[in-house]
Amino acid sequence: MPSTLITPRSSYVAGRWIDNPDAKIVETRDPGRPDELVARYALATADETHEAIAAATAAAPAFALTNAAERSDLVYDFLRLWAGRQDELADIATREMGKARAESYGETSRVFFEARFWAGEALRGGGETFPSTRPNTDIRTVRQPIGPVAAITPWNFPILTPVRKVVPALVNGCPVLLKPAMQAPGATVIIAEILHELGLPKGVFSLLLGSGRETGSLLVESPDIAGITFTGSTEVGLSIATRAAARNARTQLEMGGKNAAVVAEVEDIDRVATEIIGAAFTASGQRCTSISRVIVVPQVREALEQALAEKAQRYVVGHGLDEGTTMGPVVDRASFERSQRYIAEAQANGARLLTGGAVPDPSGDSGYFVPPTVLTDVAPGSPLAVNEVFAPVLAVIPVADIDEAIAVTNETQYGLTASVFADDGSVARRVAMESRSGMVHINHGTVSEGHIPFGGVAQSGQGAFGIGSTSTEFFTSLKVIYDQQP
Repeated sequence: MPSTLITPRSSYVAGRWIDNPDAKIVETRDPGRPDELVARYALATADETHEAIAAATAAAPAFALTNAAERSDLVYDFLRLWAGRQDELADIATREMGKARAESYGETSRVFFEARFWAGEALRGGGETFPSTRPNTDIRTVRQPIGPVAAITPWNFPILTPVRKVVPALVNGCPVLLKPAMQAPGATVIIAEILHELGLPKGVFSLLLGSGRETGSLLVESPDIAGITFTGSTEVGLSIATRAAARNARTQLEMGGKNAAVVAEVEDIDRVATEIIGAAFTASGQRCTSISRVIVVPQVREALEQALAEKAQRYVVGHGLDEGTTMGPVVDRASFERSQRYIAEAQANGARLLTGGAVPDPSGDSGYFVPPTVLTDVAPGSPLAVNEVFAPVLAVIPVADIDEAIAVTNETQYGLTASVFADDGSVARRVAMESRSGMVHINHGTVSEGHIPFGGVAQSGQGAFGIGSTSTEFFTSLKVIYDQQP
């Protein structure tokens, strides 16, 4: 088993690791073995956060002038070192947030594809040219870095999400200050170690370990931070948006979701159930894109419910590092207890349990394990039908027809992603076009690809979509140049 990190890890500011013997120390514990300490972290002070902001501000002009080839080479140099740290990254992610190690290692592998995409984007940062209505005049656009950006990242993808923000920032010429969620910050320490080894100029990258209420607020409210790229809950994202708007700072917000799978008449129920279950229970249901509700028409309801329950029961729930585990615990006691409340409340309101529900240890002392749970007869508009639970809990909502299915799909405050399964292409197209979501998957689960725009609408997103080339719109400003020769 990987060793516990007894020596506190610290923030990385202005090209150096902070050494502050008076720093406040926080600990992370293994959600699969809550009595086990994983690591200790020294939190950044307000002065250290201000130092990081000042260093980024000072570094911004020169870093903006680095050429495309330099930024592209930086990505490949990063990946060269990344390859030697994959096992370490996967172990610390699993021990801090709980997901099965195969999933954590999968995060490390996806970094190669996504970062290589951005290495290519560094060389595709051109603008447009336009004809002028005046003689001897050329008009063109260019994109320029906006300046220092704060990257605030969640615990559920502690490896991939930070890279998804740091690498595009650097490729687009922006110094970046990374503040991870403190439930699982270990992977970001390794990211900082790699960037330190690459010898980035002082201030181009900083890692700030701290709470959102303290460190995060300083970043959001600093007049020197040009933009905030955030992934996390809708509640926190809206707070960031409000404070950033007060000073006209740019935001890129990837927030919550309550994602539906609409199932119309289909022949291959087994395949549909496989797609839904995988999208529902990967990472123990702790993904913003997890399918958490199935909206099904009467013709296929009974067969689908049977298939969903049968496939959910195949999961092996256990510690993320144990051989054979296919689903780990939820991240902490609060998540563990919240999932139980939602399950009990739904049953009290008439929902029927198809599988799961009962936790092996209600106290949570032996681990925050919630079995894959499927409930049916969940009423539209009920808490389980509209609220984000962020746990392996899947609600089946029966409806009379596709008209009602679309109405129920759109009844939540969220609009991140959705799936529709239908053999009739016109039905699938209608649901795809009328669902209020930033992404729609036809006849497959909510699996995204790392070079495709990723984001939501309504209370799920704001600003440029955060994956793929659209992210450049956040990190750069468009400038129009009129060039008239005498």
